Amino acid sequence: MKNKLHILAFALIATSAAIAEERTVKTTTVNADGSTDTTIKTTTGTGTITEYIPGTTFIVKEVTGPVTYLYGKTVAYVTKSGQVITEEALKTRIRVGSPVSVQYVTDGNNRVISRVVIDD
Repeated sequence: MKNKLHILAFALIATSAAIAEERTVKTTTVNADGSTDTTIKTTTGTGTITEYIPGTTFIVKEVTGPVTYLYGKTVAYVTKSGQVITEEALKTRIRVGSPVSVQYVTDGNNRVISRVVIDD
């Protein structure tokens, strides 16, 4: 019985952490002159690619289930060490089953990709 409770507690903690990680914060500051500055913080989702069609489809299996991302105006593809992945190298580096971290901003109900990080 204790084992089942431990497993259930761990599952709840892991789910809470995954949900907390998915929040995006948008802050608007009103300046003394009346103008405003808006800051949008990106959020990171992690998992493995389940479907990938460049420029159209990017679905990642995360802890909470499959997540569909939309492509932003520009998307940077980099390795964990920060090296930019060229358009030509993408053809062999990104494929179904690859582990990724996706940095995105929320636009309504959509998650819009700004950066994809893959293993070196």
